[in-house]
Amino acid sequence: MTVPPVPWPNGKRCAASFSFDVDAESAMLGVDPSHADRMSAISHQAYGPLTGVPRLLKTLAKHSIRSTFFVPGYTAVRYPDVIRSIVDHGHEVAHHGYLHEPMRGLTEAQESAILDRGLEVLESVTGIRPVGYRAPMWELNWHSPKLLYNRGFLYDSSLMDTDHPYELGVDGGSSLVEIPIQWALDDWEQYCYVPEFSGSGLIESPAKAIELWRLEFDAMRAEGGCFVLTNHPFLSGRPSRALALDGLIEYVCAQDDVWVASLGEIAGHVRGLGLTARSIERPNPADF
Repeated sequence: MTVPPVPWPNGKRCAASFSFDVDAESAMLGVDPSHADRMSAISHQAYGPLTGVPRLLKTLAKHSIRSTFFVPGYTAVRYPDVIRSIVDHGHEVAHHGYLHEPMRGLTEAQESAILDRGLEVLESVTGIRPVGYRAPMWELNWHSPKLLYNRGFLYDSSLMDTDHPYELGVDGGSSLVEIPIQWALDDWEQYCYVPEFSGSGLIESPAKAIELWRLEFDAMRAEGGCFVLTNHPFLSGRPSRALALDGLIEYVCAQDDVWVASLGEIAGHVRGLGLTARSIERPNPADF
């Protein structure tokens, strides 16, 4: 089923959201706890909450826009004041696992335990129960939407099948708002290199990354879709990258036919439209 364009508020042509995944040390520890022994690599990840988040909050304040920060529970345990500062600046904190655990292949019971642990920590630190979720590494299981719906989540942002938000059908006739993402709109592929963990050693310049993202934005605007950029504070919080991102935000905000909002605001708008839910059909091995 083709997903039709979404009518945006006040006659806007498209929506745009600048989202941030505050993975910090969780990105490495969830893959292999022995990374905790690597002081230098751990300090690279700690740059996100310690230096990147404060810098990015200033950038967002400069442009008077609200954003969504996806936070693993362990990041909130390790840096509670940083996560509270995100809320104090008027931004949304959403769920991103507990230890940024790889979700692929987990049972419902295993995944439920991670969801509940993350929810408990984020709510205790911020005083607000998250309504949004993004799977670590954007890896949902086929049972994930049901688990999210049962816990009261309004939306997910982990799938990649269209340019427009939609209602994702859940077993039993219910639904979650799905706000699609894509790997081309992620700074990890552009900037991330940690020896024996991620990347080839090729670290792109911010000029190249911004060119890519601006081209994607211009095309998404023409489509009337929803531009969602995913940045990580330990990557895009670095000075040259943050400065380049500042310029992209300025460009997007200068388009008077674009609604720039948090993902929670976008999801709330989509839910209010009363769209018919659609599902994604799991391939049947018998048909291979």
